[in-house]
Amino acid sequence: MTAALPDPVAPMLALPARAMGVITPSANLVVERVTAAVLKSFPDISAHYSRSPVRGSKDPFPASYNLDGMLGAARLLGDASVEAIVWNGSKGASIGFAHDRDLAAAITRETGIAATTSVLAIDADLQRRGITRVGVVTPYRRDEQERLCAVLEAEGYRVVAEAHSGVADNLAFMRVPPAEIAAMVGQVAAARPEAVLTLCTNFPAAFQVAALEAAIGLPVYDTTLAGVWAGLVAVGIDTRPGAAAWGRMFVGGRPS
Repeated sequence: MTAALPDPVAPMLALPARAMGVITPSANLVVERVTAAVLKSFPDISAHYSRSPVRGSKDPFPASYNLDGMLGAARLLGDASVEAIVWNGSKGASIGFAHDRDLAAAITRETGIAATTSVLAIDADLQRRGITRVGVVTPYRRDEQERLCAVLEAEGYRVVAEAHSGVADNLAFMRVPPAEIAAMVGQVAAARPEAVLTLCTNFPAAFQVAALEAAIGLPVYDTTLAGVWAGLVAVGIDTRPGAAAWGRMFVGGRPS
């Protein structure tokens, strides 16, 4: 007797009751993949996406956000009545956290929806845990890395070690090999910071975070994972079910 095939419509009859909105850089192929993987542990919520222009190696807004583009992306998500909007991007770590605070406030004014960012989420959890000494790992060029580390220092963090891949193109960030990412994390961990930050949301570090934390004995804060975590927290979902797979950040805490 032939077994009955699964009903392809059945999964659609149990759609998640809740929804969060995510703005991601247009050249990014990592955010949606990571978010979809994480949300397998959180079946009560779905993620919905909008994009803001980020292309190549040149940024037409090097010291700020393209606010018109960002708010346009947020308005489109607002049409779907999502419960929270997250900018899952790492630019605030290179231009100053105040830009992210202003962006989140502007999105809320524009849409009436609570908003936050990956960088604000990391900053809030580091402050909650009293962590100030960090190691930094990115795919960036040296000049970009130096600017990012200077911003972190200005925000009150001491960068005790850093490693970077030297990649220039936004789309190419995702092609840094997993083994290279792990090696860079191990390199900065040798300086014994209180935490390691993997900064860049098109940098595929998220899938290794739990294993890296176990290997180095330190928390690893990945910006892409932080964006997903921040969205879950913003709508009041308990993130602890994701901790084993996605790292210590999911154990608790609340972004501002």
